[in-house]
Amino acid sequence: MTIDQQPGIDEHTTASARIVLDHVAASVPVIASLVDHHDHIAAWADDIAGRLVAGRRLLAAGNGGSAAEAQHLTSELTGRFDGDRPAYSAISLHAETSAVTAIGNDYGFDQVFARQVSAHARVGDVVVLLSTSGNSPNLLRAAEAARAVGARAIALTGPRPNPLADAVDDAICIEGPSANVQEAQLVLVHALCRAMEPALHRGGRR
Repeated sequence: MTIDQQPGIDEHTTASARIVLDHVAASVPVIASLVDHHDHIAAWADDIAGRLVAGRRLLAAGNGGSAAEAQHLTSELTGRFDGDRPAYSAISLHAETSAVTAIGNDYGFDQVFARQVSAHARVGDVVVLLSTSGNSPNLLRAAEAARAVGARAIALTGPRPNPLADAVDDAICIEGPSANVQEAQLVLVHALCRAMEPALHRGGRR
């Protein structure tokens, strides 16, 4: 369906309204493409939930809008997503503002996440890295740090090929423009959380 075929579109529609409608129309197929990743997302949910119930932790990081997505994920785990249940250990590395600025100042911005992964991650933990481009040097260094300490590194990225998808243990790569990929990543985060909930509820307190 072209934009001119959208309901309510006529010669009186403003340029700004057309831009809004174009954006929404572009988002729909990108979000719908998550159906192609449903088995992959479910496998991540089972793996992450099992680690959290066993007392492992989840570390997450991203830049800009991807930082907000990462923090959304960790808040759903330390808080709750679907009904009351125990809290699980999940940390957004970019939200540690004093650590981020100190490390950035002393070691460079490329190290702001890697240094924290080295400090916090342990064998069996999972490090989730979000990026629409897959090119961010600080996330690439974080993936290296995760592997060095024996944590599992996974990534949500935009289209392949990209360096981050190659640097982690596993990646889900979504095709589409950057803004629409980021929107789809939020839907993916919610689907991931919803799929984890039964195991997290059963897991009880550790």
